[in-house]
Amino acid sequence: MRFLLATTLTFLMTAAASAQDFERPEDWKVRFDQPGATEAQLEMFVAMPPGWHVTSGPAGIYWDPAATASGTFRIEMEVYLFDPGQRREAFGLFVGGRDLEGPQQAYTYFLIRNGGQFIVKKRAGTDAPTIEPWTAHDAILSYADRGEDASVKNVLAVEANERTVRFLVNGQEVWEGDRQDLAIDGLYGFRVNHGLNLHISRLDVTPIG
Repeated sequence: MRFLLATTLTFLMTAAASAQDFERPEDWKVRFDQPGATEAQLEMFVAMPPGWHVTSGPAGIYWDPAATASGTFRIEMEVYLFDPGQRREAFGLFVGGRDLEGPQQAYTYFLIRNGGQFIVKKRAGTDAPTIEPWTAHDAILSYADRGEDASVKNVLAVEANERTVRFLVNGQEVWEGDRQDLAIDGLYGFRVNHGLNLHISRLDVTPIG
C-alpha cells in the first residue's frame, strides 16, 4: 500500500498526468456546507486505487448512496494527509446520514485536524451543534509526525454498540457517547473541510456480533 500511495503522491506533485486520467467515483454524491457552492469549486475528487483522492474546495460531505450501516457496527477510515501548509482544516467521517440532499439533512461527524485534536458534531438541517469540542489527544498524528514520508496516516473509527458509541483514532478510544444522543443508523461517508489534500485508502464497515 505504501508503494501505491507513493505512486499517487508522485502523480500529484509532478503533474505527470492530469486529473482526467482518473474518474469521479460513479454514483457518489457531494454536498457542500455553503449554499450555492458547486463541484466546479472542487479541485479534485477521483477514484484512485486504493481508495479515493480529494483536493477540496468548500467544506462538504462525500458519500455513496448505497453505503448504509445500522444496528451494531464499526466503520473505519484510513486517511493520508498531504502538506496542509498553515491550514488546520478538519477531516474525518460521518455516520447516521439522512436526507443528505434535502433541507432536513442529518448526520453525526467525527473529525480530526492537523495539530492533534478531534471534534464530534451533529448536523441537523442548517444547524451543527457540537457534541464534544476540539480536544487534544496523543493518538492523533500531525503532518509533522510523518518522518521522511510525504504524508501522514491516521485511522479513524466509529464503533456503534447497543447503548454507546466509541470514537477511536489509531486504535485508541478518544471519546465515548450515549447512542440515544447521536444519529447513528443511516448513510456513512467522509467529510473534508476547506482546501485539503487527502487520500482515503479505506472506508470499511464491519458488523459487530
